Amino acid sequence: MSPPWSKPLDVGRLAEAQAGIDFAVPLAELPRLRSRLASVEGDVRGHVHFAREAGVAVAELTMSGTAKVACQRCLEAMEVAVESRVRVGLIGAQAEGSRVPEDLEPMLAPEGRVSIGELVEEELLLALPIVPLHEDAGECAVAASTPRITDGQEQPATQRPFERLGELLKR
Repeated sequence: MSPPWSKPLDVGRLAEAQAGIDFAVPLAELPRLRSRLASVEGDVRGHVHFAREAGVAVAELTMSGTAKVACQRCLEAMEVAVESRVRVGLIGAQAEGSRVPEDLEPMLAPEGRVSIGELVEEELLLALPIVPLHEDAGECAVAASTPRITDGQEQPATQRPFERLGELLKR
């Protein structure tokens, strides 16, 4: 049996009832997110509240969690805290995008159905950094392994394996 957060929900009915749903979604169960994560351990917890504004079903999503991504400087895993609150207008087709009020982000809900997992996954994709880096370069494994210059000591000679490549290509 599939978990409740993965089942497509009728957003029109939930919006009319102004329903609220608490959730905990494991990161391992979000397929579009896997390639962006260093580890799929953990989960995202939060609450989604449905309502209707200007004739459009609205989902207000509040979520928090921690994702492990790879630092693009040192390629080591680092944790990124995700705290997000977003309001999306749920539409059945692209053509309905103009009906969504300007203060809402439109999201496609084919046939008026969307799962909480889809809402969470979409928001996580937007919330995670495009190029994750440790805030302090000193935290990176690359920076930690780089020799530092201290008073009275010389820095080791820099290795340049392709330094003479230009000369060799001219021959």
